[in-house]
Amino acid sequence: MTKDDIFNKIKGILAKEFELEESSITPQSKLFEELEMDSIDAVDLMVKMKEYIPSKIDPEQFKKVVTIQDVVDILYPLINKS
Repeated sequence: MTKDDIFNKIKGILAKEFELEESSITPQSKLFEELEMDSIDAVDLMVKMKEYIPSKIDPEQFKKVVTIQDVVDILYPLINKS
């Protein structure tokens, strides 16, 4: 899965599950400031992405996440692990 694929999955989840406008979601969108997500929402997003991730997710990796691109960059190697 490419980084664009991951971004599009995240964007789809945010639009459907969190009722956000897809057009307002960009890789540079700030999760907490611009998209008004809280820590529970971030956990929910990771749960929704779990079906694409073959390995365990270390919550510590997400403590410094600010933007959608940060999430994509963390998930990319996890999703593409052999």
